Amino acid sequence: MGEFNVKSNKNGNGTILRKDRSRWEIVQDLLKVTRAESKVKKTRIMQKAYLDWRNFQRYFDYLLEEGFIANCDSNCYELTKRGEELIKRLDQVDEMLNRKV
Repeated sequence: MGEFNVKSNKNGNGTILRKDRSRWEIVQDLLKVTRAESKVKKTRIMQKAYLDWRNFQRYFDYLLEEGFIANCDSNCYELTKRGEELIKRLDQVDEMLNRKV
């Protein structure tokens, strides 16, 4: 399993403090967790992406319906080629928006 780093801030005692994420950042995080874990259960994706169940279901259902994530086994999911392409595009947008001008 690969390591995946969700965007976060840490305070002095090591506790993770979440910053507000845009919808696209949440989608990007979900896709990257799914790619890093490979054949992963929903609960694991939800935990690694730091989402509550209600928000997770909303985004996960969208990704599943649009073919970015696929059910590979009973209760296991994996990233599709379409999902890989979306990650690349979101990374490009993220890079363009975060450039120093």
